[in-house]
Amino acid sequence: MNDFLYGAVVSLCLVSALYFWRFQSQTRDRFFGLFAAAFAMLGLNYLLLAAGDRQSEFRPYLYLIRLAAFL
Repeated sequence: MNDFLYGAVVSLCLVSALYFWRFQSQTRDRFFGLFAAAFAMLGLNYLLLAAGDRQSEFRPYLYLIRLAAFL
């Protein structure tokens, strides 16, 4: 069940990234591009969590991806 939910979260993050990227290309507003990048990074984070073992959440590179997305 957790893998299904991770897959749903990954797909919703990527849909959100594409949504913000579309607005960034129309308006040339930098913040839409930053939101798109943040959602893409969070989608990558959840994808790596779903692909790895259950202890992979405690690996430092996953925290670095989340840190970069929130900065």
